[in-house]
Amino acid sequence: MPTATNDGVSLHYETDGDGPTVAFVGDVGYGAWLWGWHYDALTGPYETLVWDLRGTGDSDAPDGPYDVATLAADLEAVLADHGVGRVHLVGAGLGGMVALQYAHEFNRARTLTLYCTAAAGSELDADALASLSLDAGADSLAGAFSDGFRGANPDLLERIAEWRRADDATGAAFDAQATAALDFDAPPLYEVTLPTEVYYGVEDPVVPTDAAESLVSALPRGSGEAVEGRHGCFVEHATVLTDRLTAFLDEYTDHEF
Repeated sequence: MPTATNDGVSLHYETDGDGPTVAFVGDVGYGAWLWGWHYDALTGPYETLVWDLRGTGDSDAPDGPYDVATLAADLEAVLADHGVGRVHLVGAGLGGMVALQYAHEFNRARTLTLYCTAAAGSELDADALASLSLDAGADSLAGAFSDGFRGANPDLLERIAEWRRADDATGAAFDAQATAALDFDAPPLYEVTLPTEVYYGVEDPVVPTDAAESLVSALPRGSGEAVEGRHGCFVEHATVLTDRLTAFLDEYTDHEF
C-alpha cells in the first residue's frame, strides 16, 4: 500500500483506475469507507485516490490538536508522492474545508466538490459533530442518515458499523480532527476561483443550511444545491450525486492532462 510522509507523519492512500485523478478528502472521524459509493462510480474513466487523514485508518495518529492547514499539507504530500499533476478534489465536512485551504495554497486542484461544508468552524454545531463519533455509541449515525434510510437499510448499516470499527478515528484522534474543523476559518473565498459545486443536507445537524448557502454565495464560481437528508446525505443519495459529479468533472476535464 502506498504511503506518503509529511513532517514525519505517514499517510496511507490507495488509488484505482486510469485517467485524470479525483482525490477524496474525508470528514471528521470517518474512514475511507465513506467514499466507497463514489469510488465505484468514478473509477475507470478517472483515477480515484482515497487517503486516510492523520488519525484515521492506516495513517499515523500524532498527538493533536490538528489544523486544516496541516491537513492540506498532508494532501499535498500524498498527491506529490503519487505524481499527480492536476486533481479534482471532493471533500465532505472537514474534507471540504481541507479542499478549500488546499485550493488556496497549492496549484494542483482543477475543481472542487464540497459536501456539507462551511467556511468557518464557528458555524458548526459542536455537539452535533461530537455525536457523530463512533464513541457516541448506537446513535452515532443518527446525525448522518435519515430515519427512513436507516430503517430501510439495516444490513448496510451493519456493514458500515464494521467498516467504522476498522477504520474510523476515535478518542483523541477524533477530537483532534474535530478541533481542526471547529477552529477553521477559510482563506479569502474570492481568491478560490475554481469551479465549485456545493451540496448540503436540508436536515444536517452539523452544518446549518444558511452556512452552506453563505459559502456558495462567497465563491466566485460556486453553485449550490440542497439535498434531502442529514450530514451524510451524499452517501444516502450517492447514485444521483455521483451522476452529477461525473457530469461536472467531465465538463472541466482535459483527459490528456
